[in-house]
Amino acid sequence: MEYKDYYKILGVDRNATEAKIKSAYRKLARQYHPDVNKSADAVQKFKDINEAYEVLSDKEKKSRYDSLGANWQQGANFTPPPGFENFNFNQGGFSQTFGGGDFSDFFSSIFGDMMGTGRTQRTSGFSYEDLFGGARRTQSRRQSSSSADRTQNREESLDITQDLNITAKDLMNDKPINVKMSTMERCTKCSGGQVCPECGGTGIVTRTRTLSVKIPKGTSLGQKIRLKGEGKIDNYGRKGDLYFVIKLKDSEYSMDGENLVKSVEITPAQAVLGCKKDISTLHGIIGIKIPPETRNGKILRLKDLGLPKKSGGFSNLNVKITINIPEKISEKQKELYKKILEIE
Repeated sequence: MEYKDYYKILGVDRNATEAKIKSAYRKLARQYHPDVNKSADAVQKFKDINEAYEVLSDKEKKSRYDSLGANWQQGANFTPPPGFENFNFNQGGFSQTFGGGDFSDFFSSIFGDMMGTGRTQRTSGFSYEDLFGGARRTQSRRQSSSSADRTQNREESLDITQDLNITAKDLMNDKPINVKMSTMERCTKCSGGQVCPECGGTGIVTRTRTLSVKIPKGTSLGQKIRLKGEGKIDNYGRKGDLYFVIKLKDSEYSMDGENLVKSVEITPAQAVLGCKKDISTLHGIIGIKIPPETRNGKILRLKDLGLPKKSGGFSNLNVKITINIPEKISEKQKELYKKILEIE
């Protein structure tokens, strides 16, 4: 699931006062209320705003959220600590008091234990009239949750699945790569709600580690790599597995099926007259011939110069030609282009 940056959602910094948080919430709630804002994303933004205020306006929830650390980025992969993802949490819809039902999976994975039996879900305390100066509501909106009720007693999965961004060179090499990752775990020193030097009383801690991951040759994009025993750990010492889903993040290469793709720039003159060009590949530097009258976007196939295949051998490298105008053009060159333009 994705990590939610509640401070960013409300547009406040991590040291914002209660008054600033409340002021930011009221301003955004008026702006994105579904009865006023008819844009396609207003409903989701309104839900995010309510969820952010539900956390940052509550000292206990804010303390637990802040314990996750400031290094997370909104939209990053987030893995809750063992047990926190299976709390019984009844989701609701919009209410006139903006009470924050219909929360995200991220919220319930961290605060589900604070929303169950014996604990009352707090509301923002703002009515429609508070936000809009006594204006009458013209339409009642309710959005019910379509997700199934989660059972607290079901067996918890200790496995973790997350994306692993690698380069084409990583897929080519035999050397393991180092992967730094953070996971959330229950505090083993306490159960939360008390003075604890380990977790500060939140009941959860962030564990950061560096793993050495070997990418087998022939691994394809979307394939999973399993690291046994590197998942979450429960209170009984049982360990789950870690699954990395392979994704390509490379500034030089992209993929087209099993074939590798690389863009090569040439000038307009080289495109018209043809040329020879040296390019770097995963197999070393090679010379290629650009035929005359090559159009922008033309693909040149270089056989067996791509990535290793599971069946043996290598895939192809597809060179995509991009015609690029040089940044600096001399006066003499401009004159020649003018002559070409006159006879076209």
